[in-house]
Amino acid sequence: MTPGPEPRLRVIWTDPVTGRKGYAVIDRMVNGLAGGGTRMRQGVSLVEVERLARTMSYKNGAFNLPGGGAKGGLDIDPHDPEARGMLSRYVRAMKPLYRSGWGTAEDLGVTQELLGEVFAEQGVGMTVQAMLDRSGDSKAAGRRVSQGLAIQVEGIGLADCIGGYGVAEAAAACVDQKGWNMHKMRAVVQGFGSMGGSSARYLAKLGAKVVGVVDVNGAVTNPDGLDVEGLLKSRSALGEIDRSSLRSEDRESPGDGWLDIETDIIVPAAVADVISAGNAAQVKARLVVEAANIPTTGDAQRLLFERGVVVIPDYVANGGANAWWWWTVLGVIEADADQAFKHVSKVMRDTVKGMLERAEAKGISPREAANELSMQNLDQLAEKLGEDASEVPLEPVKA
Repeated sequence: MTPGPEPRLRVIWTDPVTGRKGYAVIDRMVNGLAGGGTRMRQGVSLVEVERLARTMSYKNGAFNLPGGGAKGGLDIDPHDPEARGMLSRYVRAMKPLYRSGWGTAEDLGVTQELLGEVFAEQGVGMTVQAMLDRSGDSKAAGRRVSQGLAIQVEGIGLADCIGGYGVAEAAAACVDQKGWNMHKMRAVVQGFGSMGGSSARYLAKLGAKVVGVVDVNGAVTNPDGLDVEGLLKSRSALGEIDRSSLRSEDRESPGDGWLDIETDIIVPAAVADVISAGNAAQVKARLVVEAANIPTTGDAQRLLFERGVVVIPDYVANGGANAWWWWTVLGVIEADADQAFKHVSKVMRDTVKGMLERAEAKGISPREAANELSMQNLDQLAEKLGEDASEVPLEPVKA
């Protein structure tokens, strides 16, 4: 568990139909608000959800966003025929939390489209209704969010690609800071859903050679570079690649060997704790960009830091999607892909640069530097706005 104060609220819910568990954690609130996605994964636990909620607090602090962190989790395989019904019942049960300040969105095993459908069924409104209600003009904010969710970028929804775009921009910021050449770097992406797929897309657009991607069925590799766009066209809604679409020169291998692929950048973009003390020595890359939430254990982070491997922490690297939601609600940007990409690029590159400069100056890891900056920002926001809701509408906060 990430050290720190006790979370504000823990909820353990039992589904009356399947008997399976669901969890919700509000880590902290700022001005009566907390934000964080809802995931479905067989084996998800209260401890995992609590760690993720704490990460969301750091994520909002890193980008100076006026809300605390929260997270939801359902212990069920998203392929299970009972999954949708369980999600619907969970949303109904969590109504009091949504109405009192929790804004949520897609996460592992849950698409934004599905979550939106279930919220509509249960009469909750939009998944970020709590933020809309506090925006000062909920209709205008709702219009921006609805229009933003409708935007397609090369066949992929803006909400599903802006996070991975931010991951690629975080990688580029580090590459520039270190004086490396992106065009000479190889990348492996573990996980090929909305975050992993778009991370691969935008790393390739920045000049990196994507030599491996991993989904639940194994790894697909090519030392000369994969056709990322072709793989994106072939994947399922849950990020599974259609193997019949592979080129003759592409190769398949077991997914558990993904750390053995020769690469310069690895992007863990799926489940938690995939890089641990037990396998950290297998990491061949010089840069790890955490697209998933908590994909690297604390012991692994220490071992990698001692070896000189740069790790861009999850709540910084994958913070673009979360920030996009907030900026759209607050009217910092309109429902426009070009505005979204430009704003994410600028803020991500500035944030990563500041984090790496602080880490180098103090002789600490990038995560320690980011922790300091994030909590400093969030504490200042909480002091200014209070923890509980006030009658003052949200205002854009300088990123």
